[in-house]
Amino acid sequence: MKPIHSIVAGGAGFVGSHLCDFLITQGHQVTCVDNLITGSRENIAHLKPQRNFKFIKHDVVKPLPSRFAKANYVFHLASPASPVGYMQNSIETILTNSMGTLQLLELCRKGKAKFIFASTSEVYGNPQVHPQTETYWGHVNSFGPRSCYDESKRLGEALVYEHLHKFNVDARIIRIFNTYGPRLNENDGRVVSNMITQALKGTDLTIYGDGSQTRSFCFVSDLVAGIWAAISGPKTRGEVFNIGNPTETTIQDFAHVVIELCGTPKTKIIHKPLPTDDPIRRKPDITKAQQYLGWEPRVPLKEGLRQTIEWYRGRI
Repeated sequence: MKPIHSIVAGGAGFVGSHLCDFLITQGHQVTCVDNLITGSRENIAHLKPQRNFKFIKHDVVKPLPSRFAKANYVFHLASPASPVGYMQNSIETILTNSMGTLQLLELCRKGKAKFIFASTSEVYGNPQVHPQTETYWGHVNSFGPRSCYDESKRLGEALVYEHLHKFNVDARIIRIFNTYGPRLNENDGRVVSNMITQALKGTDLTIYGDGSQTRSFCFVSDLVAGIWAAISGPKTRGEVFNIGNPTETTIQDFAHVVIELCGTPKTKIIHKPLPTDDPIRRKPDITKAQQYLGWEPRVPLKEGLRQTIEWYRGRI
């Protein structure tokens, strides 16, 4: 019996590398495809001795090798996901979520593979509906510093829709909310990496705005479980799922938890202006994922942060 073949586009990234780990434990033959713009060989170095793992440096915007058409599953996570990553690589981000999505969808159309597009909670923009359900159309600025990411993800979703309805591709979409865990790049500008790095280095901890804005933090292992449930579960073709933790936390409260767990009670908190188009509230409604997938996050915030902080201690 041939092993299941999975392609993970963006597999050397933070989430992608954890997904590769999971698929290997499930006995899959995994091909990790990444152009390493924001991904890292370090994230997948431990997988290279694995017989069922292969890394290919490739930009998914460009034509894909024909042998990829034999894949059973295609996971599209090949986009910068942090503000620092996508603003520094804005054109590349737009192309990855448009032309790259088209390339991978065409691969699945020809090879009859199952496809999943990793979209984002950013398609909801600065939401006027709270919590956000999959039926909410969003409140997004199409002409601003974050639009390269937000709008290209929305275009990627439109491409998935067309391939579903014109070509019967077995595709689905997940909208990922704030995720954290080991391998989250300490320089990527996201709130978790920023605060942990600052606390461990003994520098002032930065809050943008007054700290009343909220986020919902999902540990990476929970996210990976949701990704797998969304692509492997029954009756998921053509569906859109929010995958995130519905427990809402203010940034001010989150900062105090980080200081507590890092053991740095003397760390000072400073405030800086809120970046342009930064969402004020962010919380997923995961009712659909619970009903369709039997999925919900299981790792409490403090437990996930302890594991994440321990990983950072080994690097800082």
